[in-house]
Amino acid sequence: MVNSQKPRVVVTGSTGAVGRQVCTRLAGEGFSVVGLDRRSGVSTHAEVSLLTVDLAVADLRSLLMGADVLVHLASGVRAQDVHGDPGHDMLTVAERLLAAAADAGVAHVVVRSSAMVYGAWADNPVPLTEEAEVQPCRGFRFAEHRASLEGLATAWATQAPGRSASLLRPAVTVAEERPGGLARILASAAAIRAQEGDPLGQFVHADDLASAVVCVVEQRFDGPINVAPDGWISAPMMAELGGPAPRLRLPAPMASWVAEVRWQLGLTDAPPSVVPYTVFPWVVANDRLRALGWVPSHSNEEAYVVGYEPRATDRLDAKHRQQLSLAVTGGAVLLGLVLLGRLLGRWRKS
Repeated sequence: MVNSQKPRVVVTGSTGAVGRQVCTRLAGEGFSVVGLDRRSGVSTHAEVSLLTVDLAVADLRSLLMGADVLVHLASGVRAQDVHGDPGHDMLTVAERLLAAAADAGVAHVVVRSSAMVYGAWADNPVPLTEEAEVQPCRGFRFAEHRASLEGLATAWATQAPGRSASLLRPAVTVAEERPGGLARILASAAAIRAQEGDPLGQFVHADDLASAVVCVVEQRFDGPINVAPDGWISAPMMAELGGPAPRLRLPAPMASWVAEVRWQLGLTDAPPSVVPYTVFPWVVANDRLRALGWVPSHSNEEAYVVGYEPRATDRLDAKHRQQLSLAVTGGAVLLGLVLLGRLLGRWRKS
């Protein structure tokens, strides 16, 4: 049974890889925790209560009553989403949560954003600090949603004295049981690369993101804060760690076109709008978080290996991988020409 005398934290998305760790770690630090999620879960700690809740329709005010902190991890928008939210409008859900938090007297809100809110631009400094402008790449809905979520939380914090909002901006997050949707999307998009550049990789383990959440809750941190291990990984190093995958470099206009064709034909789940994140830098500095006492337990390399899914092509030698790369790219271009021909044929008939 939860002890009501302890500081109370409500965590949304409590059954996810990060949410589970956050609930357990907060309880271990002396907080009483209530986890909310649409999926059912089983608590493994006496100070953690898990509730199966649909945030879009539940009485959020009653669920948040008596809470000191709200940790919002249930974003609901995936990296491959390009149109409307699956199910409910998740920004509307966030607005409901924040309104209920205000009514319930919650003083501190923590939201999971993303380092992608900085956007991937050719003139980005390496690394990016929290003072950098928030300018997600246009059309990449995942990053745009996170930027909007940050705006809602910041506005909530300024509407009454004594409120604070921690805006966590993690690098690509991976967990032991799976690499994570964002990591898979970026890997898929990188199969076709523009000649203009090689991306720098940055990966944070779910355990380290969970410990960052606990850190900002304990410190009552207010403002944006990056979450990433020290440094980053070069493209050649990622290839060495994960095994080279079939890919071919193309001029930027052609690479964008091929990415669009692959998406339209269902050959990839990576939307074309993510392509800039596979070309230009968007790695972040972790100085601000480290100054709070946070120390990562996994390096970029360790996190990357955890999130790497072996492919059948890993067993091929360099020559056969290159041949496969040419075949895949050639097939995509050919299919694109077929699609273009069909579109022109329809246009002429109309």
